[in-house]
Amino acid sequence: MNARPRTELAKVPTGIHGFDQIANGGIPRGRSTLLVGTAGSGKTVFALQFLLEGVRHYGENGVFVTFEEAPSDLMHNVSSFGWDLEGLVAERGIAVVDVTPEPGEETIATGPYDLSALLARLESAIRSVDAKRVILDSIGALFPQLTDANIIRRELHRIAAGLRALEVTTLVTMERTEEDGGVGRWGVEEFVADNVILLRNRLEQEKRRRTVEILKVRGATHQKGEYPFTIDAEDAVTVIPLSAIELKQKSSEIRVSSGIAELDKMCGGGMYRDSIILVSGATGTGKTMMVTQYIKAAIEAGEKALLFGAEESREQLTRNATLWGVDFDQAERDGLLKIVCRYPEVMGLEDHLIHMKREILEFQPKRVAVDSMSAFERVSSNKSFREFVIALTCTIKHLEITGLFTNTTSMLSGGESITETHISTITDTIILLRYVELRGEMRRGLTVLKMRGTFHDKDIREYVIDGSGLHIMAPFRGVHGILSGSPTYTFEDERARLADMFRGRSMEAQDGHIGD
Repeated sequence: MNARPRTELAKVPTGIHGFDQIANGGIPRGRSTLLVGTAGSGKTVFALQFLLEGVRHYGENGVFVTFEEAPSDLMHNVSSFGWDLEGLVAERGIAVVDVTPEPGEETIATGPYDLSALLARLESAIRSVDAKRVILDSIGALFPQLTDANIIRRELHRIAAGLRALEVTTLVTMERTEEDGGVGRWGVEEFVADNVILLRNRLEQEKRRRTVEILKVRGATHQKGEYPFTIDAEDAVTVIPLSAIELKQKSSEIRVSSGIAELDKMCGGGMYRDSIILVSGATGTGKTMMVTQYIKAAIEAGEKALLFGAEESREQLTRNATLWGVDFDQAERDGLLKIVCRYPEVMGLEDHLIHMKREILEFQPKRVAVDSMSAFERVSSNKSFREFVIALTCTIKHLEITGLFTNTTSMLSGGESITETHISTITDTIILLRYVELRGEMRRGLTVLKMRGTFHDKDIREYVIDGSGLHIMAPFRGVHGILSGSPTYTFEDERARLADMFRGRSMEAQDGHIGD
């Protein structure tokens, strides 16, 4: 039996950031796609962006049919994105069909439902601007008085068939009452449309989180599952296609300095240029100090560095760096440093990610530091935080930038945080900073837990912080359990210590006897 060659439906790129990637190129050309979501999920913005991108970048004019929102209100609302709908209408790039009811108008079923007049208006608008893309926004408003699902199914079929005959690609928006469960209100919508896209706007840990899922596409492939997206004034809808990210980052043999000479030796000559470094430790162990040294190394090499602060203000970071002999102010004036500080609570993780990627692409640094990642973890779910880390890490690696993340552990000595668990498998190098309690004194220890692709020192080294920075000293000897937070001494070491202690007491007694 001869196999037929595989064919893929021709697709229309939506132009929406990230969406075409999870849709494997866009939505099928010449067919109807149902865009369903609860209130506030972004249906109208998504649909309008699809329409505007067609006019501006793909030479495809469009028709927008509104069933609920007056065209004047619609144009005013989307002006915050910099969209000039009025101008496009005047230039005959877009035609608007207003099917909104008059104020006080009451819709009453008086006989067989007939959409002939609507289809006639729609066809006229399409031909007037030679449209290739059509939006039917909130089409559910057509059927407020209908309860018979069979009638609704028949009429939706009529609309879809009429639009297909006109050879236009259509997005039909419709509301649903719940984030999960049935696709539409009448239970037939998903069976009528060729393609179904679900937009959700869930409340997670007192934060709204939007996701998009392509439920079905007849005759074409697409990525499965939910993908986070965000809406902002600059780029409107941006989908973050995490599972569609490919592991194709370049790998360099070039080393860069951490800013601490002894740490570079412990790492076999420095950090790899396109690697991600995690510095983990309790509060006060010197994580921000290491960030400062790392930034200083970039400045001294004449390279740009970008610092994202999530716990301290720019003024605090600058003051502390000055105390350690690093002039952040001068580096900013020289164009070698940019500091961006925001509390994680001010926006969702998806918005933070978009803003951070935007800052990276605009400033084009050679090094990026985030102090600290655990601050972002505290305002998110485990899943959204891991997605945030993966997306940021991939961005940094694809651009061949060195990244340094700090993480705060909950225990003063030893232990592991949730943040550390999520990041550890993604990062290339992990440096642990720990408090070490020895003989009634708190000291600090450092070790390179892992470093991919190279030999590294396995010792746990003592380090001190003074006015000139962080200094790594000799390894701890005769002590076990430092990383677990319960150090113990070897028998030989303890026996020698006790011998010295009692020898000292014996000499004191002898001196006292002679004095008598």
